Amino acid sequence: MKKYKVIISGGGTGGHIFPALSIANALKEIDSEIDILFVGAIGRMEMERVPAAGYPIKGLPVAGLKRSLSLSNLALPIKLWKSIRGASKIIKEFNPDVAVGVGGYASAPLLWSAGRKGIPYLIQEQNSYAGLTNKLLGKKASKVCVAYDNMDRFFPADRIILTGNPIRKEINKVTAEDRAEGIKFYNLDPEKKTIFIVGGSLGCGTLNKTMKSWIESGTIDNNCQIIWQTGKYYKSDIDEFMKDREIPNVQYHDFIKRMDLAYAAADVIVSRAGAGTISELCVTCKATIFVPSPNVTEDHQTHNAMALVNKNAAMIVKDDEAVEKLPGTIMDLVNNPSKIAELEKNIELLGKKDAAQVIANEVLKLIKK
Repeated sequence: MKKYKVIISGGGTGGHIFPALSIANALKEIDSEIDILFVGAIGRMEMERVPAAGYPIKGLPVAGLKRSLSLSNLALPIKLWKSIRGASKIIKEFNPDVAVGVGGYASAPLLWSAGRKGIPYLIQEQNSYAGLTNKLLGKKASKVCVAYDNMDRFFPADRIILTGNPIRKEINKVTAEDRAEGIKFYNLDPEKKTIFIVGGSLGCGTLNKTMKSWIESGTIDNNCQIIWQTGKYYKSDIDEFMKDREIPNVQYHDFIKRMDLAYAAADVIVSRAGAGTISELCVTCKATIFVPSPNVTEDHQTHNAMALVNKNAAMIVKDDEAVEKLPGTIMDLVNNPSKIAELEKNIELLGKKDAAQVIANEVLKLIKK
């Protein structure tokens, strides 16, 4: 029996790396003999995370365009040319049956090279508003796996499959037992409403600034308790801010070790609107207020959030209005159990737990076809 070979390309951020690894793991569950090679961008986190997960990876010198004026932008054409040559060499040596792109710097040269060599490729588009690279690559993609409706604005309708985004296996719809475990793990009061404010692994300056302002105002309701994830980047700043402050109902962490239990403990979640985070929140079925980052390509986080807001499945506060409006919006929601129930009911309709398995099956269909 022929041993299948798959190249998975992309990365740059955890939001791209995790779906890539989830798809690889799902492929291995279906066929343990399948040969998988990752291709990433030299110097980016995938070059460490992927080998740590047990998969080989090769790097390309590709880099992204800086929005601000930067001398590094002048080197991009050379890096792109070298990356296309490198991708072509990798494909020739590995000889894959199919290529998969999950977004990120390395996807473009790898998928473009695969297409030129007649190798079928699949794109996994996480966001509700496709970026320029995927829109261009999507024209020749064999399949485009998406997480949102109405993506035929960007891709050929006959190649689109609504799969959702891969999420961590430990993320599930929250039960009463899960909530009790989360409350115990984070040493919370089961009689109080819990708010989880999460800004990502590096943190979110806007959410941290909002929390500092809220704490300084002295208006945090004692009937509530807050788990505040500050991010590693802001750790020293928040440590200094909290040094002489004793606020029993606010606990802060630079990193959340058990995200599943933090989700489970929360009655209301406040978060950025990255595609992976949204997919997890849909599966956990949690009432959420999104504060989309304005510092992303095509403002895709706002598009992601609005895809839920328009279905009455979440709420939104603009980044530049967060300090002023977010605390009040949080408390209005916390004190409105019928609204929480409505948001939970509607967001559950959007959850797709088995996205990685569905995408993996589509990859294998392309091979067998």
